Amino acid sequence: MNSLHQPVLLTEVLSWLAPVSGGIYVDGNLGLGGHAAAILEASAPDGRLIGFDWDEEALTRARRHLDRFGDRAHLLQRNFVELEATLGELGISHIDGMLLDLGLSSLQLDGAGEEGRGRGFSFRRPEPLDMRMDRRHGPTAADLLRELGEAELADIFFYYGEERQARRIAGRLVQQRRQTPIIDTVQLADLVAGAVPRRFHPRKIHVATRVFQALRIAVNRELENLEKILETAPSRLSAGARLVVITFHSLEDRLVKRAFRQDPGLAVLTPRPVTPSAAELQHNPRARSAKLRVAQRREAAA
Repeated sequence: MNSLHQPVLLTEVLSWLAPVSGGIYVDGNLGLGGHAAAILEASAPDGRLIGFDWDEEALTRARRHLDRFGDRAHLLQRNFVELEATLGELGISHIDGMLLDLGLSSLQLDGAGEEGRGRGFSFRRPEPLDMRMDRRHGPTAADLLRELGEAELADIFFYYGEERQARRIAGRLVQQRRQTPIIDTVQLADLVAGAVPRRFHPRKIHVATRVFQALRIAVNRELENLEKILETAPSRLSAGARLVVITFHSLEDRLVKRAFRQDPGLAVLTPRPVTPSAAELQHNPRARSAKLRVAQRREAAA
């Protein structure tokens, strides 16, 4: 498998999720289907998987990847927050495990894909500032940059990107949009770089990275959706079933850590997050910020 398509922490996911034949598992973020394929293989011959992804192109790729599993794989273009409604439609009361991989897929990070145009998740080439996972709904990043006030933009950059130069950047963007609209990724990255004094540029990442993260989170309501699924998913786990979550930044990781600890029906199995091995990082550098946490439904739970 191409390293860019390598599912993150695959060995660890299988070890903690522990899929078995006959089980019903949920993959809340299919991506290109790497984790899902491994779960289906490990749960052969009759384990089932329900896969969610609201990115139409990623779902198309995942369908091709998982076609060999036939009706053992039930894939849907939906957000994982629709878990309860979906299980109800399928007549399923409880599941035997759930994975949430909250990272972007290589398809999203690398740009245009089969549709011939990128969506603005990366600033390595000019792309429209869309950033929607599901193009059927909601405002784009360009819409937010055009419509929101300076204070609102600063709050997005600060709270969702943990960007200390948020006010300075927001002021520069509002000033710029009075002259020309901010519509593509390279334009935005250059504006951010110009707004932040060189002495405040981070050494290990591009100065615009946190702004891009913040806009993506705001466009897709990622933290709100994560909070919702962390509230609802545990009640759908069978006793002894596990919820495995892979996060890629501190905002997500804190939400998962707190939710696991505060839910009396869950037992935390990873007091500290599991991180990629040196060997994995050598072959898949994009895994460097991944953190995996696991909680198990208590046996005494109703």
